[in-house]
Amino acid sequence: MRQPLTETRLRELFEKMGAYGKGPGTVYVTGGATAVLFGWRSTTIDVDLKMDPEPSGVFEAIAQLKDEMQVNIELAAPDQFVPALPGWRERSRWIASQGEIDFYHYDFYGQALSKIERGLEKDWGDVEAMVQGGLVETKRLLELFGEVESKLVNYPAIDPGSFKAALIDFIHKHESD
Repeated sequence: MRQPLTETRLRELFEKMGAYGKGPGTVYVTGGATAVLFGWRSTTIDVDLKMDPEPSGVFEAIAQLKDEMQVNIELAAPDQFVPALPGWRERSRWIASQGEIDFYHYDFYGQALSKIERGLEKDWGDVEAMVQGGLVETKRLLELFGEVESKLVNYPAIDPGSFKAALIDFIHKHESD
């Protein structure tokens, strides 16, 4: 059985990935890992990663580390669920460098939109924490949504009207607090 990931275990995972990696690259973390690293949650069940560019040897490291550390590692990022936002790389926040690998939080605006679209209560809590922590501004979130709204057609699982309504509901709820 896989063990929950704490901040300490996440940082250990990054360190080991950096040690086992054989070349430079960037790993973006998202979801529960971001929540744990910011202290919004104490643990997460898995770590969601996006590699761009992919560090050489990282897949071999992941295969080994999943068993060695008893962790779930998923290749998942917001841009698999909602359109990638313009400038997402530049807005991604640095976490650490281990070996030749740089670790970043995936763009908080992309994370926020994917969480709002998914609509789970814990996801809305994470987005609220992003807003409260100054990582996401609701006005900018709506602007970025507008920049990719026409691309939602490429994501057939999304109902664009429901997604936009959920986003506006979130913004109104936040503004009334």
